[in-house]
Amino acid sequence: MNLATGIQKAIDYIEEHITDELDLSEVARQAACSPYYFQKIFGILCGITVGEYIRSRRLTLAGSELMKADVKVIDTALKYGYESPESFTRAFTRFHGVTPTEAKREGGRLRSFSRFKVQIILKGGNSMNYNIVTKEAFTVLEKVEQHTVVGEQNLNSIPKFWGRAHSDGTIDTLLRYASDKTFIYGTCYGNGHTNSETFDYGIAVECAPDTVAPEGFRVNTIPARKWVVAECTGAMPDAIQQLWHELCSEFFPTSDYTPTYEMDIEAYPDGDMTSPDYKSQIWIPIVSE
Repeated sequence: MNLATGIQKAIDYIEEHITDELDLSEVARQAACSPYYFQKIFGILCGITVGEYIRSRRLTLAGSELMKADVKVIDTALKYGYESPESFTRAFTRFHGVTPTEAKREGGRLRSFSRFKVQIILKGGNSMNYNIVTKEAFTVLEKVEQHTVVGEQNLNSIPKFWGRAHSDGTIDTLLRYASDKTFIYGTCYGNGHTNSETFDYGIAVECAPDTVAPEGFRVNTIPARKWVVAECTGAMPDAIQQLWHELCSEFFPTSDYTPTYEMDIEAYPDGDMTSPDYKSQIWIPIVSE
């Protein structure tokens, strides 16, 4: 299943169960990937988080029902997953600019957020620097933390992890053990096609296979795989975020390759990451369709 088809299946499932208590693991299963990868790819292709999409669609439908039907605010609140009329009123007012009561009484203009339909539009003129590389297994020394997609916490927790790594000596320790100091890796172990809502994230360097990990670190083997290795030039994080978008919206939908969904690696060389000339890479393990 390609990326666009998988994401569309998941969106269709969300819409069919919009008044139910949606389980991100089950939504991701529709796209044939883990919750981590579903959340990541959805955000890249759609430009908003899964949670934002669900909230916007529920509040749109709730507003339409309040305008057209003789329903109580409390019943609408409960139908669309709010535990109290107060929490529903706060969310409704932020979204629509009027309270639910005002919407019912005055028939005011409400905001509408339409259902997503994923379409891949081919555009000319873009070029992407990438290679398909078959790489033997290699060893890394890494500092690893577990993160969760619940409440989209990982969107904040991973940048904080990098901040701590730079301030607490983690990066210095990794570089002392590095056999190749070309890159520092940020590796998301995305759990393949499982329904786990947690995943490991490692900050790592390549090291010798016989390296003994210092306390708080681990030695790990990245298995032999075929990879798409794509390069971008530009300041972080905008440049690498744009590269992710190009990979998911242009490369994979039009190539004969599919991610394995087991991991992805962002490779950062030493240098000024705020420079417009800074070069970084994304490595994604792939299989042929």
